[in-house]
Amino acid sequence: MESSAKSADKFTIISELARRRGFFWQAYEMYGGVSGFITYGDLGARLKRRIEDKVREIFSRKIGITEIETPIIAPGKVFEASGHVENFKEPMVECLKCKRKIRADHLLQETMDISPSEAEKLSLKEIKEIIENHGIKCPDCGGTLSEPRYFLTMFTTTIGPYSDAIGYGRPEAAQGIFVEFKRLYELGREKLPFGVMQIGHALRNEISPRQGLIRLREFTIIDIEYFFDPEDPKCFILRDVENEKLRLLLAESRLRGSEEPIEVTVGEALKRGYVKVPWQAAFMALAKKLLVELGVPEDKQRFIEKHPWERAHYSRQSFDQEVYVDRWGWIEVSGHAYRTDYDLRRHMQYSGVDTRIFKEYEKPIERVRKVVKPLMAKLGPTFKNDSQKIAKMLSEADPAEVEASIKEKGYYMLENYKILPEHLEIITEETKETGRHFIPHVIEPSFGVDRLVYVTLEYAYRVKDDRVILSLPRDIAPIQIGVYPLVSRDGLPEKAQQVSQMLMDEGFIVEYDEAGSIGRRYARADEIGIPLGITIDYETLKDETVTIRDRDTWKQVRNRIDNLPDLLYKYFLKKINFEDLGRPV
Repeated sequence: MESSAKSADKFTIISELARRRGFFWQAYEMYGGVSGFITYGDLGARLKRRIEDKVREIFSRKIGITEIETPIIAPGKVFEASGHVENFKEPMVECLKCKRKIRADHLLQETMDISPSEAEKLSLKEIKEIIENHGIKCPDCGGTLSEPRYFLTMFTTTIGPYSDAIGYGRPEAAQGIFVEFKRLYELGREKLPFGVMQIGHALRNEISPRQGLIRLREFTIIDIEYFFDPEDPKCFILRDVENEKLRLLLAESRLRGSEEPIEVTVGEALKRGYVKVPWQAAFMALAKKLLVELGVPEDKQRFIEKHPWERAHYSRQSFDQEVYVDRWGWIEVSGHAYRTDYDLRRHMQYSGVDTRIFKEYEKPIERVRKVVKPLMAKLGPTFKNDSQKIAKMLSEADPAEVEASIKEKGYYMLENYKILPEHLEIITEETKETGRHFIPHVIEPSFGVDRLVYVTLEYAYRVKDDRVILSLPRDIAPIQIGVYPLVSRDGLPEKAQQVSQMLMDEGFIVEYDEAGSIGRRYARADEIGIPLGITIDYETLKDETVTIRDRDTWKQVRNRIDNLPDLLYKYFLKKINFEDLGRPV
């Protein structure tokens, strides 16, 4: 009989299981541990890599997205250009008694009836007034709290021995892609659309992280930056996903106090204007598919549209993909932002490198336009040393505006310079345009890998007849097959080791175990999520057949050893089911 283990908090159960069986635990335990840092053990590291590969399978290989790896530390100028130095900060208060630092907006959410979106809108002055008016104290010791102030949540360092060479630990992997855009565009043979993915560590100096894998100071992020022409945003995978359903909690619904998402297809979401860009909607559909393949049902997922004041400084429209978990309710696992040309434009401004691209028209376009022609023979005597500067500004001025001003006033004011009709001509030019220069726009799906690991574990956890089963999807299980001799004598261990080695030679991830009773070995395997157990018994020595046991149902089938590699390969690719592995026992 199965149990959902609802009597205990699942976060506590998962964390204890993870520590005991070596998935993950708090880092630096011998020094008392440090909040916001975790260590992955063998099982956790394997699971994490398999989840990353699942993202590659769904997003990279099917769409043709390339992958790069860039440094974790970047010069300060990079994050000044990106806007992070100015915007990447959180409100903080300090307990004057125990000196604990607390993120102020989170404190108000926990102590007051204030939603996350309402808390994010509050100014420091408003936070201070709420704390004073309601007598909010330190949740640890009851001490008085300091005035709130902003705290930059990027880790700061110096690059080399020079104290003025400020660098930052990247809070996202995206900027490493943006600063390499020109080279990546050239390597991609100068074609749009194209996408680039980066999987790697990021750093955020969180004020008070106390949520295990959910909120870390060092974490693994997957950022995909998809570049496209804003005048030609068509999505070549739209036909494949347009009938996929999305559960959307729209910003306007949230303003009315609703927490109930609507369910629409990708096609409907675009047609009704809920999602602005086809690529954004398509990536949201793929993100939903990813979570389903990690074991999270569709009705436990939703996409919540962020209000303008909740969105990152670079985003024109954002949806957070959220998953419902036992302790915290809805938590974000991925973000989907329409970053427009913000990042490339800012890096062009700060670096001086032109991030525009040129796109040829199919046929040249003939245009007739008016331009302002400065007359240097007149400008020189009037403006002397400033004449060259004025001529340049005039040539870039709006001809219609100049013409209208001269017609109405008899002159045109160019900053502090009074330009008279004799200083210029308005002429008509015929030109042929072979193409246009523009800065590509960007859609960004971004995943927190550690959060994906946690929700995968929580949704895999179940109890059957008082035994824990980690029902991880078979294609991401850290260990695929357990191989066991029925008993540790009579040649069974030697035969089991031969089978184990054969399967490893075929590329499977195998655990060999002969310690304890067969029941205890099955239980250990179930608890760490091994999908299949292969048992070598006395019948094996007679006819070269083995028993294959299913982790979730405990059903068993039997087949010949030499049939195993081909069948198991198909099984882990989800091309066949357990019942296809042999005859029932």
